Amino acid sequence: MTVPLDRHYLVELQVSAERISQLRRIVAAHLRHWSLDLHVRPVCRAAEELLTNVQRHVGDDNHCVVELRWSGRHLTVSVADNDSRMPRLLDGGGGGLSRVMALSDSWGTCRTTDGKVVWFTRYAESPSTTGLLPRTPLPGGRTFLSGPVAELV
Repeated sequence: MTVPLDRHYLVELQVSAERISQLRRIVAAHLRHWSLDLHVRPVCRAAEELLTNVQRHVGDDNHCVVELRWSGRHLTVSVADNDSRMPRLLDGGGGGLSRVMALSDSWGTCRTTDGKVVWFTRYAESPSTTGLLPRTPLPGGRTFLSGPVAELV
C-alpha cells in the first residue's frame, strides 16, 4: 500500500460550539481517509481543546484557521487566531493546554503578525499492510489467518 506523503487540509471558520463539533467530524473524516484511524480520538480531542480555548478566551465571533498536515511520519494540527494574547499552561491542569500536552508528542505556540498559532504534533507513521490472506473457513464459521504470505510471482 502506497500512501501519498504530505497530506494537507486547511479551513477558516468562525468559532462556535456548533462549528467546533462540525470541525471535529471533519478532522476525523480526514484522518480516516489518510488511514490514521488510531489517531482519530486523541487528535480530535486535542483539536477540540484548542478550538474551545479560542471560543472561551477570544470570543465566539472570532475567525480562526485550522490546519492539518501529515508528512507520512508526523501529524501536525495548528489553530491560528487574531488575538495577540498568548495562552499559558495552568498549574491545575485538567483541560486546555494540559490536555493537549497529554494527547500529543509535542506542542507549542508562536506569535504571528496577526495574532498567534497554537499547534501540536503526533507521531503517525504510514500504515503498512501485513500481507495476510484468509484461509478457507472452518465448519462453524470460524476463519483462521495464515502467517505472512510470500509474494507470488
